[in-house]
Amino acid sequence: MPVRTGRKPKLAVWKFASCDGCQLTLLDCEDELLAIAGEVEIAYFLEASRAIVKGPYDLSVVEGSISSPEQVEAIRKVRQQSKFLVAMGACASGGGIQSLRNFADVKEYMQAVYPTPEYVRTLDKSLPMSAYVPVDLELKGCSPSKAQLLEVISAFLNGRRPNVPTHSVCVDCKRQGIACVIVALGLPCLGPVTQTGCGVLCPSHRRACYGCFGPMETPNTESLGAWFTLMGVPSDSLMRLFRTFNAYAPAFKEASERYASAEATHSHDQG
Repeated sequence: MPVRTGRKPKLAVWKFASCDGCQLTLLDCEDELLAIAGEVEIAYFLEASRAIVKGPYDLSVVEGSISSPEQVEAIRKVRQQSKFLVAMGACASGGGIQSLRNFADVKEYMQAVYPTPEYVRTLDKSLPMSAYVPVDLELKGCSPSKAQLLEVISAFLNGRRPNVPTHSVCVDCKRQGIACVIVALGLPCLGPVTQTGCGVLCPSHRRACYGCFGPMETPNTESLGAWFTLMGVPSDSLMRLFRTFNAYAPAFKEASERYASAEATHSHDQG
């Protein structure tokens, strides 16, 4: 993290292919955002202000995946203008829901959705920004935790490393005394391989975690999938389990492809 100088550091918040939810998380900080605004110069944040201050920027926070040729050029310009670059949320760090098109033919989707698809300029794949530029920090989640977002900005302002936990959701379930939904209810829960940050929202309501914070630091998806298979969960369901908000995060992508291959083999044998 850079050390502060005498002037206020410039903060820029950028949007690419996304739903705006990550930017709204920052706006939802409310009172804390007012304190942040007093410590930084908000140079670019179109969700909050029309004011634009030219770069370079000390800190750029980016929402969204890269899905078009124009966005590839734009993210490279953002990188050039930014001393510190943060990928904010599942789209920026793991491809987002829109990366589901990476497993199919995007041209078929365009033909089905748009009356004049020849006017649409898009890439075959929707990828996290790290596919195109170096990223200094990935802040996961759909949407990311307000507390973690504030921690990253606070760490930047104070010239220290951010304290963002990388352990699994399971650890926090145990800390809070929440019964394991795999053991107690027989649900295929991604908590053992998903990074914490959500406040164990789903397991606390007796629902299985579906991985909105993406893979934890050392996820063993193969072992977890083997347990689910023993529980009777079919391969096609396991494939879909790993293809949600972070479908192109490497660990989840590899897992979903493994079960897609198993399902294809099973279907062929049945045929």
